[in-house]
Amino acid sequence: MLETFLAMDTALILAFTGAGVLLNITPGSDVAFSMASGISGGPRASVAAALGIMLGGLTHMMLAVLGISAALMAIPHAYDAIRYIGAAYLFLLAVKTWRAPSELAKARGATRLVSALKRGFLTNLLNPKVALFILAFLPQFTRPEAGPIWQQILILGLIFNTSGLIINSTYGIAAGYAGHRIIRMGGTLNKITSIVFGGLAARLIWE
Repeated sequence: MLETFLAMDTALILAFTGAGVLLNITPGSDVAFSMASGISGGPRASVAAALGIMLGGLTHMMLAVLGISAALMAIPHAYDAIRYIGAAYLFLLAVKTWRAPSELAKARGATRLVSALKRGFLTNLLNPKVALFILAFLPQFTRPEAGPIWQQILILGLIFNTSGLIINSTYGIAAGYAGHRIIRMGGTLNKITSIVFGGLAARLIWE
């Protein structure tokens, strides 16, 4: 695993990290639940919610690793197929995200730590859009020459979920102090994220 990490393109990892941070910052269902838990249950509840969300994300990541590994072994040119299908999905997300209203205002949180953890986990795990997103997003930053694709996806997934934990926790803790201001920012962040999705899709098409 360490050998694969060292063989990966540093610029590509930095680009992925930057895109991942921006996408995690954009208010969606995970951010909304963390904020709502922070408002209703306090900082500890928001952190528990963020931890549950991360566990759900890690579960999706492991399923993606297993699925992509199986596809690469069984289907000729599966790597290219996954990348181009992912590009199409990211383009669709760009359009939907540009048009979507912020989800923050309608979110309802959890007040107890265990409840926040469980609800965060289930909210993420049972969301099929998360699985589709991981399958579309992570493989775009892998390169066959750097090592096994599943190891690269695992490394990128850990980076993405760790940043998500930090960002969701921060949102939740801050929500009690500036929740309404963050809600007003949701529409602007949706537009920025839409541009990122569109840019990633375009890069894959022209690469």
